[in-house]
Amino acid sequence: MSPAPPAARAPHTPDPAPAAARVTVVGIGADGWDGLPAASQEALRGAGTLIGGTRQLALLPADCTGERVPWPSPLRPAVPGLLAAHAGREVCVLASGDPMFYGIGRTLAEVLGEAGAAPPRVLPHPSSVSYACARLGWPVEDTEVVTLVGRPLAGLTAALHDGRRLLVLSAGAGTPEQVAGLLRERGFGPTRMRVLEQLGGPRERQSEGTAEDWPPAASDRTDPLNVVALDCVRAPDALRLSAAPGLPDDAYEHDGQLTKRHVRAATLAALAPAPGELLWDVGGGSGSIGIEWMRTHRSCRAVAVERDAVRAERIARNADALGVPALRVVTGPAPAALAGLPAPDAVFIGGGLTVPGLLEACWAALPAGGRLVANTVTLESEALLADWYRRHGGDLVRLAVAHAVPVGGFTGWRQAMPVTQWSVTKTDAPLGPPPTPSAPGDAQ
Repeated sequence: MSPAPPAARAPHTPDPAPAAARVTVVGIGADGWDGLPAASQEALRGAGTLIGGTRQLALLPADCTGERVPWPSPLRPAVPGLLAAHAGREVCVLASGDPMFYGIGRTLAEVLGEAGAAPPRVLPHPSSVSYACARLGWPVEDTEVVTLVGRPLAGLTAALHDGRRLLVLSAGAGTPEQVAGLLRERGFGPTRMRVLEQLGGPRERQSEGTAEDWPPAASDRTDPLNVVALDCVRAPDALRLSAAPGLPDDAYEHDGQLTKRHVRAATLAALAPAPGELLWDVGGGSGSIGIEWMRTHRSCRAVAVERDAVRAERIARNADALGVPALRVVTGPAPAALAGLPAPDAVFIGGGLTVPGLLEACWAALPAGGRLVANTVTLESEALLADWYRRHGGDLVRLAVAHAVPVGGFTGWRQAMPVTQWSVTKTDAPLGPPPTPSAPGDAQ
């Protein structure tokens, strides 16, 4: 079907052709055709087009006479074109297990929704997670799931906690070996690993060991269709990483440009992250604020802006090591480097407060209800924050931390430099008079 002429629809409207395709998504497992309920079999027999992976299409019998179309790679960009090419036909898309659980069902729902069409009809099959929990005797609701399908291995790190049960959705035969290597590297070598292959099918099998002794050539004998079950055990000498903000300073690689642990915990409390929100971490240093923002919930996002290229690379390494590889690092001086970034829900400014236009740019980028938190240790920046506090309100506090240290044969307090922190929620209220100008002097 030819697309409508440009004048017939608003600019940037997605091509409407996919809306004409009638799409059913059928979940299928390792048990193949015989494991499908009657409704799924009927949908597949009646489809004019059958789309799926090569392995999935091979599971269908000859009386499924529709045109068989294997997914191209990369998959996501090809979806609108494929649906448009088969518009007006009954289209059945094959998916592994439950199509709405890390599956193609979500992508199809998004594409059809963008085109103004109804969501696809979904006929699910038990997911690999349901099968695995059934085999292991694990309650599904108490089992955390991490997918490594199309995602970096480092993302598993944030879920590693002593005593937790995890299911890892594998990207292929090599995933268990990679997981074992990560566990050893992160201090979880004693973790019990079980690899469940071909779940629900006639070739189902299970192997187990610990991450410490997982054989390096195991991938040669592992089926690509597998799930890795982890009973997490942290080695006694491994650094303990809490799920709450305020990780030990030793968890970070840094050159001294690091928001220290107790101030960091107070800063995250003031920023108040919520699921799905985006943070700008301006003057990223070692990336600790953006990293711990993202560790509060898997859907939290952050952009770290750092002018120094060496530090920017260090931020990326810290993000990988602490399980949030999706942290975006922008190298360049603020405020210029802020141009074109998606609008934030919150902004943290950890350095460069007196750079002309920086506070103004961050404030302008925030929507009503957005939060801004700024920390400083210099008198010049403190005076600037006092001016902005006078205009916008919020909370202006001084954070002082002292550590007990040996003093001869006794113990005394060593005071760290006090940190002045301004935190505020932006409203639509009229502004006060402009702040008193100050010369740049503490850019970091």
